[in-house]
Amino acid sequence: MARRYDPERRQRIIDAAITVVGERGIAALSHRAVAAAADVPLGSTTYHFATLDDLLVAALEQVNAEWLADVERWVREAPPETSPADAMAELMERMLQGDRDRLELEYELYLAALRRASVRPIVARYLDDTAELLARRTGDLEVARQVGALFDGLLLQLLLTGRPFDRAEARGAFERVTGEGRGGAASSGDVAGR
Repeated sequence: MARRYDPERRQRIIDAAITVVGERGIAALSHRAVAAAADVPLGSTTYHFATLDDLLVAALEQVNAEWLADVERWVREAPPETSPADAMAELMERMLQGDRDRLELEYELYLAALRRASVRPIVARYLDDTAELLARRTGDLEVARQVGALFDGLLLQLLLTGRPFDRAEARGAFERVTGEGRGGAASSGDVAGR
C-alpha cells in the first residue's frame, strides 16, 4: 500500500499534544495518546518527535508563539495614555475572563520546565521575549522583567486558589513595581514614544 502524503501531519501531532495536555494534564502526554488524538499511526509521532521532550518543546514553542503574538498586539493597541500599571491590570483581567482552560494549559506547559531541562531554554527565551515586549510599555527592560514576574505570579495564584480578580489590588501591585506615582517610572506618554 502506498504511503499517503500528509504534509500537515507534524502540525496535527503538535496540536494533538496540546489538546492532550489541555484535557488530561502533562502526565497524560504519551506518544500513544497523541497518536490517538491526532488520528495518526503511533510510528508517525516517534518519526516526527523521537522523544516526549521533543514533542513537549514543539508544543511549548507553539503556545509561546501564540502568547507572544497576543502580547505584541496588546502592546501595539493599548492606548498610549494608559499607564503601564493600568494596562497590565487590564490585560490580566482580560486573560482571566477569556479561555481559562487555555490559560491553565499555557501555565502547565510553562511549569513543565521545572522537571524537564530540555524545556528550560524555551521558557527562558519566552521570558526574554515577553520582557522585551513589556519594555515598550514600561520604558525599562529590568522593570519589564519584574512586571512579567509579578504578572505570572499573580495569575498563577488566582488560577490555583480560585480567588476573584481584584483589579485595584493588581493595579496597586503593578504601580509599586513600576514606580508609578513616585516619579520613578517614565510617564506613559514617554514610554509610548519609544
